[in-house]
Amino acid sequence: MAVGAAIAAPHRPVIALQSDGSAAYTISALWTMAREQLDVTVVILNNHAYAILQLELLRVGTHAEGDRSRSLLDLSRPDIDFASIAQGFGVPATRVGTAEELAEQFRAALAKPGPHLIDAALPTWSPG
Repeated sequence: MAVGAAIAAPHRPVIALQSDGSAAYTISALWTMAREQLDVTVVILNNHAYAILQLELLRVGTHAEGDRSRSLLDLSRPDIDFASIAQGFGVPATRVGTAEELAEQFRAALAKPGPHLIDAALPTWSPG
C-alpha cells in the first residue's frame, strides 16, 4: 500500500508501519521503492514472532503447546536481518533498539527524500 500511496502522491512522504511477520511476505516492495526512488519510510516492528497468530490462538481459547508448535510462531533461528535485506534491494536502512534511536533515525529518514527502512527491535512477544 505504501508503494501505491507514494506513486499516487509523489510530493508527500509516506510512512509504512509493518510487523516482521508480514514484512517477510512483502519485502520485495523495497526494490520498487528503490528503483522508483519513492519517498517511503518503512518502520518494521520486529519482535521475532508471528504475534498476531499467537493472539488469534488466545482469542479462540487455545495456545501453541509444545516446543514444536511454539517454534512455528517464532521468527528467530535465524533472526531476519531486515536492514541487510533492505540494503541489498538498494534501500538505506538501520536497525534500532531504543525509542531514542528510533526517533533519531525516523527524523533522519524524513529529512532526506527517497526510500528508507528502520528495523525496530522490540522485545520478543509471548502470550500471557
